[in-house]
Amino acid sequence: MIEGVKTKKLKIIPDERGRLMEILREDDDLFISFGQVYMTTAYPGVVKGWHYHKKQIDHFAVVKGMMKVVLYDGRKDSPTYDEINEFFMGEYNPIMLQIPPYVFHGFKCIGTEEAILINIPTEKYNYDNPDEYRIDPHQNDIPYDWSRKDG
Repeated sequence: MIEGVKTKKLKIIPDERGRLMEILREDDDLFISFGQVYMTTAYPGVVKGWHYHKKQIDHFAVVKGMMKVVLYDGRKDSPTYDEINEFFMGEYNPIMLQIPPYVFHGFKCIGTEEAILINIPTEKYNYDNPDEYRIDPHQNDIPYDWSRKDG
């Protein structure tokens, strides 16, 4: 796994009324700080990526549908430089993914309906000076193909 990336199996508490899923708690080993909580979605087959942050640490949890979240370690001084990790996250694999600064990340909805991702970053979004650095999801130097892999 890419240096600094961590996962946590999410706890689901069902009862006759529905279910509750804890994503990130202040007493978790993975908890660092809190900036904000936001939701983003992707339609079937849509890729959102690549981007990275210089300061912010992300905490992704897919709460509806399924997404393929892909990380690329472009940090030349990292022991996992040039490594790629794929995480299939969502209703069939409820995990929380912690993504460190300078690690490129993106995601693709792999289900037949819109998927919903919750992020709990360590920093609040700065509209005047965003800590977000983007590159095209398909035309870049990252050795990854977003196509479905059958076989």
